Amino acid sequence: MPQRVREKVDLALRSQRQHTITVLSCLLAVQDAFGYIPKLCIDQVAKFTGSTVNDVWGVISFYTNFSVNPPGEHILEVCWGTSCHILGAMDIAKSVLEEIGLDNEGTSSDGRVTVRFNTCLGACANAPVVSVDHKLEGRMTPDQAKVIVGAIKNIVAEDLDIES
Repeated sequence: MPQRVREKVDLALRSQRQHTITVLSCLLAVQDAFGYIPKLCIDQVAKFTGSTVNDVWGVISFYTNFSVNPPGEHILEVCWGTSCHILGAMDIAKSVLEEIGLDNEGTSSDGRVTVRFNTCLGACANAPVVSVDHKLEGRMTPDQAKVIVGAIKNIVAEDLDIES
């Protein structure tokens, strides 16, 4: 593992503020630092927590919000929780996937956007909801979702402003 990666992981692990350090808390810290969990650091997390590599992989594979693959430049999450599902989330998801050219969750071939389905984004009163880089957009329609995808595909990261 490159030294700078090892140091960044070490800083993430040692910067945790809670009293109890767990495999879960360490993985959250690493994912916050990198945007995903680099496979190279799993052994480092295991050693830091006094766990086995299998224990660490067990936690990663249990929680769907963990990823061992680098995300795209932008992360677009489609909520499919109960309120969003009832109000059309599946049509929004289909629209997003079509526009990006994916069959399911994943990252576009150009690396611009990662699509994730989220069980709840916590904005049920504004359902259906999508999130772009942690910014919620509510009362979404399939056509509005296509506009958002188009904005992501056509502008640089610093200029992303989907309010109109």
